[in-house]
Amino acid sequence: MTLHSDFILQVHGLSKSFSGVKALDDVQLNLRRGEVHALMGENGAGKSTFMKILIGLLTPDAGEILFEGNELKNSNVSEVLKQGISMIHQEILIVPELTVAQNIFLGREATQWFSSWLNDHEINRQAEILLKQIGLEVSPKTKMKYLSVAEMQMVEIAKAISNNAKVIIMDEPTSAISDKEVATLFSIIKDLKFKGVSVIYISHKMDEIYQIADSITVLRDGKYIGTKSAAELDRKSLITMMVGREINTLFPEKSSPKGEVVLSVKNLSQRGKFDNISFDVHAGEVVGIAGLMGAGRTEIARAIFGLDAFSGGEIVLKGHKIIIKSPRDAIRNGIGYVSEDRKGVGFIPALSVKHNITLASLSSHTKGGMIQDKSESAVATQMINDLKIKTSGMDQKVTHLSGGNQQKVVIGKVLLASPEIVILDEPTRGIDIGAKFEIYKLINELTAKGIAVVVISSELPEILGMSDRIVVLSKGKQTALLSKQEATQETIMKYAMQH
Repeated sequence: MTLHSDFILQVHGLSKSFSGVKALDDVQLNLRRGEVHALMGENGAGKSTFMKILIGLLTPDAGEILFEGNELKNSNVSEVLKQGISMIHQEILIVPELTVAQNIFLGREATQWFSSWLNDHEINRQAEILLKQIGLEVSPKTKMKYLSVAEMQMVEIAKAISNNAKVIIMDEPTSAISDKEVATLFSIIKDLKFKGVSVIYISHKMDEIYQIADSITVLRDGKYIGTKSAAELDRKSLITMMVGREINTLFPEKSSPKGEVVLSVKNLSQRGKFDNISFDVHAGEVVGIAGLMGAGRTEIARAIFGLDAFSGGEIVLKGHKIIIKSPRDAIRNGIGYVSEDRKGVGFIPALSVKHNITLASLSSHTKGGMIQDKSESAVATQMINDLKIKTSGMDQKVTHLSGGNQQKVVIGKVLLASPEIVILDEPTRGIDIGAKFEIYKLINELTAKGIAVVVISSELPEILGMSDRIVVLSKGKQTALLSKQEATQETIMKYAMQH
């Protein structure tokens, strides 16, 4: 490989196979100093394998990696980190029982000058500076288990910055945070660029890529497709490079008529979380819920589904007040919920596709206390076909599926209970553009059957593209209820930032 002094990282001819199947085939990348270089591709394109090799988690079968002119060979994670390469992982890696500060400096803790005892005061002081820098208003002494998914993601960002790395790999860093926090992150990235730090930025969000990236490299099916300047690559061409075909519109046309009111939320409140939230959802309608991190979006969904108690207000189903004290009550009343934390609570990693799909409706497939395998297999097969889940078979482990297909499994589990209302919290988090389109089509299919849908999303284009009406929240208060005609990104942000 020819060494170029303006490149801090050069990758050439990288290949990696698993059980004879090529995950990477002759991949290349040239990263300039102080550059934001986007790495794009559908799920299964090889991005994760590529990054795991760069940070020392995997060893390539072939190829060469040069970092500051020196070959990285057989390096482990610790050695790569010392060299100056850090990574923010898409799947949040935390120790729940440790504090925010302890997680940020895990393995790099400050000690007392006179002994090897940890210097908690110094760790907390340094963490507080980092938290202020990223605009996260939590105490460094708070245990991680008490944070929301979005707050955990921001702590991971703080951790990567604290390493003083020369190259930072950011894998879907905004998947769980809202526009305000994205703006803070982009400000941090611009500051890093000014200091000569390079960023490899992985995201499925087109708007972000064109805001922050200097260059774009595309992988497809483990192969290098090409590298272009972000300024010279339009969105349509980028999508074609990623998927190998044209997708003319991301949000499919919706034609289902709006029916009667199915769900009414009236003055719903939860002390310290949200207050006096009211909205209706009609059969065949999509109601979006928008707001910044900490606005109370997920907390409202959890209260409706019976995961958390609410302190005031009522939930009305088809004109009748219902009492929901647990998810079991919600399911019995025809309410389904898909959590924002797909891998944490959406499915059980050790189980197969079949067993995850039928998990919430096993009582329908038991006789005399015994699971009827034939009945269970039949409904699982039907759901796999209906949702077009790409799998080698229903007995395949769900962890071996792509993010989009894992999400379909979680949705399939909810749909087996025949809900009249489905609440989708961040339904396309961390999945590629092709898989997003499939989820959007599925939402339209649900509304066409008369199902009422609530969509919570941090992506404003998604909220605008899929919703018939939009509830906007700010710090636990409902600040607007907008029609599709009234809603714009600017209008939503105005109400989302209202105090």
